[in-house]
Amino acid sequence: MHCVTWPDQISGLERGSCVTIGNFDGVHIGHQRLIARVRDLAAGLGLPSVVITFEPHPLRFFTGKKTPPFITLYEQRAELIKSLGIDHLLCLEFNQELASMSPEDFVRSILVEGLRVKELVIGYDYAFGKGRGGNYALLNRLGQQKGFGVEQLEPVMVDQAIVSSTRIRDLVEAGDVWAAKALLGRFYRVSGTVIHGQDRGGRLLGFPTANVHLVDELFPKTGVYCCWAELEGQIHPAVANIGYNPTFGNEVLSVEVHIMDLNADLYDKQLKVHFVQRLRGERKFSGLDELKSQIGKDIALGRTILALPEARMV
Repeated sequence: MHCVTWPDQISGLERGSCVTIGNFDGVHIGHQRLIARVRDLAAGLGLPSVVITFEPHPLRFFTGKKTPPFITLYEQRAELIKSLGIDHLLCLEFNQELASMSPEDFVRSILVEGLRVKELVIGYDYAFGKGRGGNYALLNRLGQQKGFGVEQLEPVMVDQAIVSSTRIRDLVEAGDVWAAKALLGRFYRVSGTVIHGQDRGGRLLGFPTANVHLVDELFPKTGVYCCWAELEGQIHPAVANIGYNPTFGNEVLSVEVHIMDLNADLYDKQLKVHFVQRLRGERKFSGLDELKSQIGKDIALGRTILALPEARMV
């Protein structure tokens, strides 16, 4: 997949392209259906497939840090879109100029003149441009005028409710990462650099942990989770604690991952944590012995759950 920031960086558009557009936070199964439709349309027509997204997220541009945390940062979004077989990812910088652009100007400059779009596929509720005036009706009218087709897909449903980024975010924040998997098509993941922590895991408790430094990501609800830890392309069973370690009176949220059956120096390495199921909430223990006993139980339960066929990495 070729990643670009402006249409003129894409070659081979002489005959046109098939395009979809969206924020794609989470790249959930609804987004995956949309992207797959564009990929398949493009293959059938012998045209390149293009996904358009934005960075920063338009909501972040307008409201700053007050936005809810995002399910995926740009790097993971790009990785997931690439895995779906798309030819080009066009990530437009969302700035004041783009925010002020009318839907008609966006269609003309980006879609028609830039990408020579022949087929455009949008989601059931997608709107863009100044005042969100670029809806299906307008796009369909412009398509008839400028020679491109517009297809609007129906929403994807799970358990009689629409799959959406908001719904996934609510599940993750409630700690129900197991249910979120059905909507994401994969386990919810965070990633970050392993940093130096309080050095309690191995020294005091006998269970070494990797402290993961997360930036601007959606945290699952505090508690203990069984998970898969991905390190340098290798997948390991693990348990993770997200919280404040009340037994030690911490005031800063931390993510500590105990990777089972691995004894290695992980400092400064990138670690991906795929959350499978929440085991319990945080609690304060009477002392180290009670805490160590509970961690042992958490690890044993984690092993049991991770051995289930439905807990395997997709």
